[in-house]
Amino acid sequence: KREILKKAFGSPWFSGEEMLFHCPKCGHEKKKMSINIDKNAFKCWVCGYSGNKISQLISRHAPEHYAAWSDLSDEVDLSKYEFIFEEVAETPDQVMSFPSEFKTLTGPKTGDKIKALNYLYSRDISDLDILRWKIGFCDFGDYEGRIIVPSFNSKGKLNYFIARSYTDDWMKYKNPRASKDVVFNDLNIDWDDDIVIVEGVFDAIRHKNCIPILGSSLRESHKLFQKVCRVKREVFLALDEDAKNKEFHIARRFREYGVVCRSIEVSPYPDLAEMPRSDFLTRKQNADFMTDFDYLQYKLDF
Repeated sequence: KREILKKAFGSPWFSGEEMLFHCPKCGHEKKKMSINIDKNAFKCWVCGYSGNKISQLISRHAPEHYAAWSDLSDEVDLSKYEFIFEEVAETPDQVMSFPSEFKTLTGPKTGDKIKALNYLYSRDISDLDILRWKIGFCDFGDYEGRIIVPSFNSKGKLNYFIARSYTDDWMKYKNPRASKDVVFNDLNIDWDDDIVIVEGVFDAIRHKNCIPILGSSLRESHKLFQKVCRVKREVFLALDEDAKNKEFHIARRFREYGVVCRSIEVSPYPDLAEMPRSDFLTRKQNADFMTDFDYLQYKLDF
């Protein structure tokens, strides 16, 4: 297989188990497209071109070598078969209303708005973040003294919100009595780019194209899991260190549906929200593929 790749894309560089070639899509002068034969995946770290079948790469950019590659793989050409599926109705999106006491954080900085803003600034959340995420607050009512971070579905309808105390309330979070089975802030997600799955909303605000699962588990029936499997984008998992065991289980489920997963190391930071953006980008670029062998090694180490 290595010899076929050399014939198709030229002489490579080697980085561990990965072979680095010039990207046939963007044509970058440096060898930035990594191919991992064991994981059957490829990705260009310049233009983001990626996939979880090397045969697709060869078929598109070096078709003269496709037959030879197919002879060495166990892949099946599905174009020779016809499948008929029954339509399955999707569960309607949850639609909610803002708390009646909700106020925006735009405009003059007065009263409790200053306290709410100072809390967000203390977490290194900028005015641009506040505007992009449409963050507000409540200074009275059921959610008094709380930051409100709304979530909008793909059609711009409110489907959930997080209410986080900016005072010394013993209950940090007081969220609505509604289902968390939503793609949080789907409206602002670029589904043509890599997806980063994180635990909390403040982790997501901190970094680009992150989706919080509002916890540390993700079931196959969850709307987020199903949408990721449909769009087939590469997934980066960045859960807190104490949820590393669950992270491996999430990755295993995704792999069963053909979704490639990588792991972004969060330690020694307590969570992703505390990690500087520059450090996050470096760790994301160097993130490793997640395999069953990695899980076994993790269990042996701990």
